[in-house]
Amino acid sequence: MNEKLFITFVILNIVNVIIQTVKSLATVKCGKTVASIVNAVAYGLYTVVVVYTVCDLPLWLKVVVVGVANLIGVYVVKLIEEKSRKDKLWKIEATVNGIECYEDLFMENISCNCLNTNKQGQFIINCFCPTQKESAKAKKILDKHNAKYFVTETKNL
Repeated sequence: MNEKLFITFVILNIVNVIIQTVKSLATVKCGKTVASIVNAVAYGLYTVVVVYTVCDLPLWLKVVVVGVANLIGVYVVKLIEEKSRKDKLWKIEATVNGIECYEDLFMENISCNCLNTNKQGQFIINCFCPTQKESAKAKKILDKHNAKYFVTETKNL
């Protein structure tokens, strides 16, 4: 087995998976210019990878390399994406029976307001959570009180 060919195949596949994963994210989250540039690079490299896929290495070894490259490449990109994600303001709008849920949220210093509805004992609570930690805390309290709720993420203007 050609060791240089094997190393080249491994590196090309890891880089390809990373770029293909970034391409998928960029297509969804970025503008048309960035998305088209990333797509061009991704498919350009993919052509090279296809050529190397027919190289003189055993099929089982190619399968293992591609599988491991996908495990590593996707994991690395998703880890970087998670670490670079900024906290956003989340609005949680909930309907509950009784005022106790609002009191619990208030005691946990979760920014919220409470409105009485036209149904006896039913309230609408709006929570404003600027961090993931605060959102998790609010969810736990809402679940404890069997609240029905939905969550809205803030959008950039």
